[in-house]
Amino acid sequence: MKTTNIAATTFLASQASGVLVGALLLLCAGASSARLVVMHGYADVTSALVWIQADAPGPIRISWWPQGDQRERSTTLDASAGDELAVVARLSGLAPGSTARYRIEGDGDVREGTVRTQPVWREAKAAPDITIALGSCYFLGDTNPLLGNASYGGGFEIFDAIAAKKPDLMIWLGDNLYFQRADFLDPEAMGRRHRLHRSHEPLSRLLTATSHIAVWDDHDYGWNNADASYPMKGEALRLFKRYWANASYGLPETPGVFGFAQHGDVDIVLTDGRYYRSHDRMPDTPAKTMYGAAQLEWMKNLLVNLRNPVKLFVSGSQVWNAASRFDGLHQFPSEQAALASFLLAQRIDGLLFVSGDRHFTELLRIDRAASAGGAYPLYEFTSSPLTSRPWENPEARERDNPQLVPGTLVGKRQFGIIRVSGPGNDRAITLESYDQTGTLLWQHALRARELRFAGKPAAE
Repeated sequence: MKTTNIAATTFLASQASGVLVGALLLLCAGASSARLVVMHGYADVTSALVWIQADAPGPIRISWWPQGDQRERSTTLDASAGDELAVVARLSGLAPGSTARYRIEGDGDVREGTVRTQPVWREAKAAPDITIALGSCYFLGDTNPLLGNASYGGGFEIFDAIAAKKPDLMIWLGDNLYFQRADFLDPEAMGRRHRLHRSHEPLSRLLTATSHIAVWDDHDYGWNNADASYPMKGEALRLFKRYWANASYGLPETPGVFGFAQHGDVDIVLTDGRYYRSHDRMPDTPAKTMYGAAQLEWMKNLLVNLRNPVKLFVSGSQVWNAASRFDGLHQFPSEQAALASFLLAQRIDGLLFVSGDRHFTELLRIDRAASAGGAYPLYEFTSSPLTSRPWENPEARERDNPQLVPGTLVGKRQFGIIRVSGPGNDRAITLESYDQTGTLLWQHALRARELRFAGKPAAE
């Protein structure tokens, strides 16, 4: 394995004020400046989800033409006020690893673009490179200082910098918006906050540059450090499901944002650390939980089922950081110990943990006990923040953390990239962090075979 530390050369000033005025004017302009907002949701091997939001109720027509088959497919959906004027269209009938052109008409606007499905391959030598972007903590303030500090957010050019890397998928790691004091108990205000963030012009290119999936953390769930007691959590879940076109959400009997996705030979386990969460200061008993018993049981069964060489475990809060006094699974020692024991007992290979929240980036390496039966070290890649204010001196608390991989702790606005490359039977994994201009901050190289239990047969 190899780690490279690369100093950032620039750190641009915030342009928040002018951008915010433009975004707010857009929201208030009404039908005279009607426009559609479009985002590419999860894309599978033969279909792709496209999320569309209008400014007024009415029909939205979506037509698409699969690559190699120019027969038009189309559907018409109704954008209604009760659904945030948002619809999700599934563009079906596509071939693996192909594209489809689409045209969207409605609300006096027309949008055109192209979606791409995931590749499928049989021979190891044919495995394609996969690029996955990561980000958390997207803050867009209010021009009214009583409703939020506009200067807290900035560096919005980061969204174009992510798009320029041409990722196959972007995973949003939580705090994908920040509810403010006026939103906490007002469903209409919560909806307006979602619309404000999604229609923010600097984000527009990224929304259709790749596919997007997401989990949440406290600020796009409720108030700071919100837990299961948050009274508007049902409304928060409804809005999250309307604004993010994930492949799945929870289980019929267990609501939440947890779910599963896949891209090529990368499995993606999306977790929900808020809906069932006990308060951090509750007594440390086995009943204290971050994920909840039902989600944890689902998670365990899923991990046993998965067979791909790389498995991303996605969490809004950090999972393994032993040095933090803030939100994280370490605040729930019984549940953390139970998860760690399960991973050892079931000898789960290929795990790579990704998390957000902390307003800095770092890579942690968690060495498991020598008695753990040939267990490989666990890695956790924390990527934060996108446009929130960074913690410019994280070294004050993290520098003596023995889990920290040297050279990876940076307090700047940034985004992460995970690259998977090489033959399918010997995948290489490269973890990268970039600043808001797209300049590389650090890089760490692994191989998928380093994330396997010693002596475990490859076909097991």
